[in-house]
Amino acid sequence: MTAPATQAVRCRVTVRGTVQGVGFRPFVHRLATDLALSGFVSNTASGVLVEVEGPPEGVSRFCDRLAAEPPPLAIVTGVGVEDLPATGTDATFTIRATERSPGRTQLPPDTATCADCLRELADPADRRHRHPFVTCTHCGPRFTIATGMPYDRALTTMTGFPMCPACAREYGDPADRRFHAQPVACPDCGPRLSLEPAVGSGLRPARDGDALAAARALLAAGGIVAVKGLGGYHLACDATDARAVDTLRARKERGGKPFAVMCADLDTVRSIAELSAAESAALTGPRRPIVLLRRHEQAAHLRLAPGVCPGSPHLGVMLPYTPVHTLLLGLPGDPPGPRVLVMTSGNRSGEPIVTDDEEALTRLDGLADAWLAHDRVIASPCDDSLLRVRADGTEQVLRRSRGYVPRPLRLPVTVRPALAVGGDLKNALCVGEGDQAWLGPHIGDMGDLTTLEAAQRAEGHMRRLSGVTPELVAADRHPGYHSSRWARRRAAELRRPAPVFVQHHHAHIASAMAEHGLDGTSPVIGVAFDGTGYGDDGTVWGGEILLADYTGARRFAHLSPTPLPGGDAGVANPCRLALARLWAAGVPWDSDLPCVAACSATELTVLEQQLTRAVACVATSSMGRLFDAVSSLVGVCHRAGYEAQAALELEAAASSARDADTSAYAFAVASGTCDPGPVLRALVADLRRGTPVPVLAARFHRGVAQAVAEICRRARRETGVATVALSGGVFANALLEEECTRLLTQDGFAVLRHGEVPPNDGGLALGQLVVAAHERQEE
Repeated sequence: MTAPATQAVRCRVTVRGTVQGVGFRPFVHRLATDLALSGFVSNTASGVLVEVEGPPEGVSRFCDRLAAEPPPLAIVTGVGVEDLPATGTDATFTIRATERSPGRTQLPPDTATCADCLRELADPADRRHRHPFVTCTHCGPRFTIATGMPYDRALTTMTGFPMCPACAREYGDPADRRFHAQPVACPDCGPRLSLEPAVGSGLRPARDGDALAAARALLAAGGIVAVKGLGGYHLACDATDARAVDTLRARKERGGKPFAVMCADLDTVRSIAELSAAESAALTGPRRPIVLLRRHEQAAHLRLAPGVCPGSPHLGVMLPYTPVHTLLLGLPGDPPGPRVLVMTSGNRSGEPIVTDDEEALTRLDGLADAWLAHDRVIASPCDDSLLRVRADGTEQVLRRSRGYVPRPLRLPVTVRPALAVGGDLKNALCVGEGDQAWLGPHIGDMGDLTTLEAAQRAEGHMRRLSGVTPELVAADRHPGYHSSRWARRRAAELRRPAPVFVQHHHAHIASAMAEHGLDGTSPVIGVAFDGTGYGDDGTVWGGEILLADYTGARRFAHLSPTPLPGGDAGVANPCRLALARLWAAGVPWDSDLPCVAACSATELTVLEQQLTRAVACVATSSMGRLFDAVSSLVGVCHRAGYEAQAALELEAAASSARDADTSAYAFAVASGTCDPGPVLRALVADLRRGTPVPVLAARFHRGVAQAVAEICRRARRETGVATVALSGGVFANALLEEECTRLLTQDGFAVLRHGEVPPNDGGLALGQLVVAAHERQEE
């Protein structure tokens, strides 16, 4: 007797998350085919839609494996299953065209070249041998080529490159690694490389392989090449050539700010820097950020030019993340060339990164000796991301851009459709709706017109990709910020109410709370340390201990304020900040002190008059400015050529101190204030005893951490709050953050530290978004 056939079942599966542009549909097709199921899969505006039919056991296994075994770049945030009547109408499992319908899906970030594509790049027998744009569903550009959603080739900057027959076959074959890979291309169908020499260079224009060979030869000869990458241009030169590095630094007017470098491989990285397993994983992962690594005290066989990172024990290092970079650094058998390249943003200091080819020829004129370009348009600028790896192996992102954007952040609260414009430094925008927020790429400092224009373009791009139409605009409370004035104009253009203006340090703490999934029903002790933030009393804040939730923040304690001579202009002169702090502490300006010796007699006279008469001075409680002041006081940095130079060099000095010295300078902690006067007097006394500068710097760092722990203990005793959030640019300081975390954890606090969201102003917009949403909900 024949057993009865098993009754077929059918279900509809909706998959949400980053599931387009990552090979999800071919994965679904292979899975259904392996299980002998019928039905179809399609992209929709909300994600991926699947209808599958077959034996109950097979359908059940399909649903289980769908979420458990996604492609490498996919991020599944939700799977919904709905039972349907079996139809028996599908003979096989097929892939259908994208459904056009209302909704929202998630676009993956740009991703480094995968191992399979690298093998093809180096294989002389492969048709994509040495093809500078080799890519597949597992790697390559996404965010920087997308012009809209859903993510189909027609809505990318690849739409102008018709596929050749061979690429079209791969694109249409569900079994192929390039099935519906929107940037798919080959040497026959483009894009194409070109080399444009600077006028008077004596070089000739070149195309394709000749362009790459000429660029490599120019770099080897000490030239500077503007290289078009995924999200913009870099300025590149041989990092071991002192003349080339110094020339680039002078042309870009970069001062002493360190350059990032790109190494050919991990062995090359190990020859110039120390490398832990966690740092190696960060370098080689699909995001390929710049990772801050500690330099070897004694260089191995490869010696970098001194001008790469003067005054810093750390190197910003990355590995190649596009085929063009890989080819520039050389394949096996190529003529010898540089193994480490300086790779700095293609712009002049203070301007946004250049993306347009014609604009590059003008804005980078005088900086580059040649332009290595290609004809694939960049839809959105996207600078390199930057991170450091903590001693415990966790990552702290300091600049969130390529490799991270536009991946959304899950919010612990529900927000109305909103736009937050961030601050004026390290600007990054944020749009959000429901339980998701999209933090945009790093834009830069808003003091330049071109940067403001770049921010406006970025806002439009993020809205198109996220589908958010803002009903609410949020900005910093500082009345003079360019970003805040733009927010007013943007709200008017959108015909929305006036922006919600959020206090700077409240936004920092809210950003940390949101990243850690706090719903805001309970307050935290927020330690917000940075350089500058407009305070509720009209002064400059920056050394704040707050009691905060999303609805508000109360100042529990702060660093004792001192006059900031010259306002923002004084920040470039740490010696003046040191003298102001000494003046406030009643310490005489004796000539043996390094900060006094760094100033001329005229400068000292003018500064004394400013302070005694309160002329051109604004009060500040900034912890960042205190770090600058101490840096000059102990003789580390008197004039800053770039933001936070003095504090960074002070941290570097502290890092070199012997571990045996564990003493700390003591702040005078009273009700509501933290007075650094005793610290300054102790520093002066130790200076005169001849105490080494690294020891002075280390004692200061430990003193700040102990003051933080003491104030947090007082806050806990008064309020019962036992969760501390550390935020603000000062917590990019690894020594301070780790010492604060150690002491607070030891005291029984739960400590929230930033991970994927930067602690500096690059994370400010996320905090503005959640605070503004709560404020409007309360109205």
